[in-house]
Amino acid sequence: MVAREEAHGQDDDDGERAMTDDNAPSKGEALAAIEREREAWEALLAEVGEARMLEPGAMGDWTFKDLIAHITGWRARSLRRLEAAANGQPEPKPAWPATLTTDDEVNDWIYEQNRERLLGEVVSESRESFARLAEIVQMLPDEALSDPERFPWLEGQALGPAIVEGAFFGHWHEEHESDVRRWLNEAA
Repeated sequence: MVAREEAHGQDDDDGERAMTDDNAPSKGEALAAIEREREAWEALLAEVGEARMLEPGAMGDWTFKDLIAHITGWRARSLRRLEAAANGQPEPKPAWPATLTTDDEVNDWIYEQNRERLLGEVVSESRESFARLAEIVQMLPDEALSDPERFPWLEGQALGPAIVEGAFFGHWHEEHESDVRRWLNEAA
């Protein structure tokens, strides 16, 4: 997950005001953004349909099920980090072996861990990730949502704006959504 590059408290290139501590989103706004993402995800799952989720092509040779597992695998890393922070614990190690150092190696590992899993399990886990994120946001103190230094892996962006502005879900939207939309349109 990569946070958007913008100066906090200054106008960005589009003339929109970047969020600061003074105008950071509330916990309720963050929860509403999570719910919007969850609803959009559910709509996409319905659009793809269970019958097509095992067809290759959603992302190269991967099936849509493989893509769900990929997105959920990376999101699980972020959720474990946030859960640890919410509970005052040190940042946990990634689920994958420490010998894996590149994104491609991690992606291959996530694929191998999930390729034989049942579709229902993979879809259920993706759905649960939204509930986990909402629970974590509820557990965090309000100031954790507006502190750009609280979660170093957000690269200087506070969690609240990362969720509300979409950077928290950027991996899906920026790297994969257009390919899935193209795949869906080709079949139409």
